[in-house]
Amino acid sequence: MARIHPTAIVAEGARLHETVEVGPYAIIGPHVTIGEGTTVGAHAVIEGDTTIGRRNRIFQLAAVGGQPQDLKYKGQRTRLEIGDENTIREFATVHVGTEEGGGVTRIGNRCLLMAYSHVAHDVQLGNGVILANAASLAGHVIVEDFAIFGGLSAAHQFVRVGRHAFISGKTGVGMDVPPYCTVTGHHAELAGLNTVGLTRHGFSEESIRRIKHAYRTLFRMKLGLREAISRVRAEAGDDPHVEHMLRFIEGSERGVTR
Repeated sequence: MARIHPTAIVAEGARLHETVEVGPYAIIGPHVTIGEGTTVGAHAVIEGDTTIGRRNRIFQLAAVGGQPQDLKYKGQRTRLEIGDENTIREFATVHVGTEEGGGVTRIGNRCLLMAYSHVAHDVQLGNGVILANAASLAGHVIVEDFAIFGGLSAAHQFVRVGRHAFISGKTGVGMDVPPYCTVTGHHAELAGLNTVGLTRHGFSEESIRRIKHAYRTLFRMKLGLREAISRVRAEAGDDPHVEHMLRFIEGSERGVTR
């Protein structure tokens, strides 16, 4: 049976794996499912139609599965899905989705949400994403694997952030951030590639060289974007990392940070 502190409140209907630990004064709602080895800290609140996977650590005073901060939301049954081995720190907030946004907010595996970070309704986080202290994602934001948000950064609703991108602290993101890139500034501007992150994640020197060449062609040469994409695709051959970058840019609806 799950180890539940006697002061915690676990509603009837909640489903907790027998290895789950729930700390003092935590509150868990009736539509919550929590998987193997997950710990819930003191005074944390987990509510809504929320499914949490294995070996997550939810620290004290986190608020998970709350209603969206969306005036159109009228109590519809929407969901939050959290994968495995995530860490959600103190005062972080994560909300369920909205019907208009697809009905579900998702967090992948092995993400780190630091203190006071915010994941709004219908956000889709990939694996290994890091939100530093007080980083905030508005509704419908899509973040690919291993992207990092610095402290006090923020992303406008419907923004897309590519894999291995790095958002500097205090940066405001209003347009899509291409994969592998670093952005900085009150209104985000490109500041180069996240080569440190690529190296840490095992990208070969040749792959990084090709990504650098693509970056220079796309964003530093005086070419139209379509012409630049065509040139990069012709020169890069079948490099999967470069092709992902190009497809991300071609799929942008808000425009790409430059």
